[in-house]
Amino acid sequence: MNQHSTRPAVDIEDIRAAAERIAPHTIVTPLLESPRLNDWLGFRLLVKCENLQHTGSFKLRGATNAVMSLPDSVRTVVAYSSGNHAQAVARAASRRGMSAVIVMPADAPALKIEGTRSYGAEVVTYDRYSESRETIGNAIAKDRNAELIRPFEDVRVIAGQGTIGLEIAAQCAEAKALPDHVISCCGGGGLIAGISTAVASEIPEAKIWAAEPEGFDDTIRSLESGQIQSVDPANRSICDAVVTPSPGEITFGINSRTLAGGFAVSDELVLQVMATAFKHLKLVIEPGGAVALAAALDNRLPGDTGCAVAVASGGNVDPQMFERALAAGPLF
Repeated sequence: MNQHSTRPAVDIEDIRAAAERIAPHTIVTPLLESPRLNDWLGFRLLVKCENLQHTGSFKLRGATNAVMSLPDSVRTVVAYSSGNHAQAVARAASRRGMSAVIVMPADAPALKIEGTRSYGAEVVTYDRYSESRETIGNAIAKDRNAELIRPFEDVRVIAGQGTIGLEIAAQCAEAKALPDHVISCCGGGGLIAGISTAVASEIPEAKIWAAEPEGFDDTIRSLESGQIQSVDPANRSICDAVVTPSPGEITFGINSRTLAGGFAVSDELVLQVMATAFKHLKLVIEPGGAVALAAALDNRLPGDTGCAVAVASGGNVDPQMFERALAAGPLF
């Protein structure tokens, strides 16, 4: 899986192998729909509920594929994450009998820090606005002779996330649905790189779109310019799970070939969509996990859409933030 070869960095066979590798450790998450939402939208919307995955997000797939791919000689893993990759690596390491050291922002949601520690991981906090998590993580990995598992710039992680695309294709076929569009949130791009690789293979008619928070639309701008773009470090968003400074080189190399474009959504819309998902789908979704659904519910897709899939990528939200969402109220 060398990105410098003529072979793609990640292909459908890598994803199928990942699906087999992670099957004992993950669940097949449901693909849900609401007749009321469908009527309101005017098209069929299917929601892939990765918020119901073990650890509360899709990140378990990629982390598990990476950890379970390691040789037995590796005894310690290191990761940096705002929370979902952190919990995923911690859980995967514990199931493999390895120790884990996780570098997390000091202002990460308390639920995510607590969850990471609950799997036995050592948590090292840092200031996300003045310190580099990459520098800290690399130093710890070198000091402890540990394997660093990056949150998105890792072909093992991308292949694991791509198993969602395989499930979407199989579940759509079972539901007799042929999606015109698939929307996924996008931070560093690992999730959508994996999903788009699988969907392009299994549902080639579907267009794949990235959804990002306003101010963190680096992948959208990168797609438009053809070169990797960065985020203004002064920008802020409640969508902590997807506020990366720029796409990865591996992920953008994939996404620049597979994506049709993207949509940027506001924090205010995200809060309303969290309330809408709770009302109509009975789902608890975190802000970063709601951006794809927000794009779908905000009529961003082409007017001739007949069927679409939106990935609800995570549900690890603190009570205070969920209260803000409920106070914002549903879209209808």
